[in-house]
Amino acid sequence: MSGISAPIFRFTDGLNVTEHDTYTRTLPLDGMLAMTGPSVTAEPGCLPVRGDLAHIKLAGLCFVPHYAVPVAYTAKAGAQLVSAPTTTGEVLAALDDGAVFNVLDIAGVWSWGQIGEDGLVGYVALDQIEAPQAGE
Repeated sequence: MSGISAPIFRFTDGLNVTEHDTYTRTLPLDGMLAMTGPSVTAEPGCLPVRGDLAHIKLAGLCFVPHYAVPVAYTAKAGAQLVSAPTTTGEVLAALDDGAVFNVLDIAGVWSWGQIGEDGLVGYVALDQIEAPQAGE
């Protein structure tokens, strides 16, 4: 198969992804998902996906064991997005006070998620963000 990046699930007919794709896909059962190719690839920090977890909006594009619906947290003044869940992680961005950080996972004192809807992806210390209030 060529180096194309295409959805790995197909919801419709069994047409080939490209004219150069020689793998013939069989028609899936009505309403069933079928693995039809490689996951979408992107530069690290661009898509909210890692080996074990991805944003629910990537279901059908990225194959991982778990998908999560983000929870919108609010950044405090001085919040920083880092590349790894450690104080020595590379700083990827400074979050504006009040900026939305969509949390997909929390482990220990770190959260993993994405700035806004389409921003950078990384880790923010939990003491640098505020959880949404009940009813929000």
